[in-house]
Amino acid sequence: MRQYRSVFISDVHLGTADCQADYLLDFLNNIQCQTLYLVGDIVDLIAMQRRAHFPDSHRQVIHKLLELAATGTRVVYIPGNHDEFFRRFCGQTFSGIELQYKAVHTTADDRQFLVCHGDQFDQVVRCSPLMLLVGDRAHGLLLRLNRWFNALRRLQGKPYWSLAAWIKSRIGKARTFIRRFELAALTAAEKGHYHGFICGHIHSAGFLRSEEGLYCNDGDWVEHCTALVERENGRLELLHWSESPVTLSQEPETPNPELAGDARPVIDALPAAFLEQINGPAR
Repeated sequence: MRQYRSVFISDVHLGTADCQADYLLDFLNNIQCQTLYLVGDIVDLIAMQRRAHFPDSHRQVIHKLLELAATGTRVVYIPGNHDEFFRRFCGQTFSGIELQYKAVHTTADDRQFLVCHGDQFDQVVRCSPLMLLVGDRAHGLLLRLNRWFNALRRLQGKPYWSLAAWIKSRIGKARTFIRRFELAALTAAEKGHYHGFICGHIHSAGFLRSEEGLYCNDGDWVEHCTALVERENGRLELLHWSESPVTLSQEPETPNPELAGDARPVIDALPAAFLEQINGPAR
């Protein structure tokens, strides 16, 4: 059993055929933590309006989350854009699970991180070619290919490997969108005087450190099977969990070279009203 102080997961997309529920359930059964943050898109209510896919493994994930909340783990659910319906209940607690629009997490080493799903940045980070290339139908096709590809790998006795993530990593406009998203989130945290920002939404786990803050993305359980974890000393790590769980990376100690000093890329100014929305009190 792995012990962590806090765990952050997002973009599970329960209710879809692409959800890697078996890996997530194995992860939840093999970790213990004081606080579990569900950082949005846990249940894909949008996809379920078209076609619900909710096998027993998905129900077991729900039961496990309820069990954790009932046995002493603080579980905080921050809805995303695919489970936005639950945002109307933010501020309430159901079966021991707290619903919040956003949260401020204080690490063991006394750093404060703003936590929200990240879809809020869609209004300030726009890259329409990405939506054409890896969004909507194209992204759905990638996920279907990923599902078939890994079904074949399992028949051959091979571990999980994300074909969809590999393809997207080679699309230049996708990389550009991700970096703009990271910079916008990092800037919002800095303007709010936080030590960093924790989110999901873009299905791309990673860290990005500037001289003033740390961006953390916990990834997803559709393509990458990743979680962000906080150790007892407050340090943050990214894990991949499938047949062979591994630590992908630890938070960087120094700023990324491309963000140091005058080398930092310039992005569009974030509107004051947007910064107030992100950094103001939760609604």
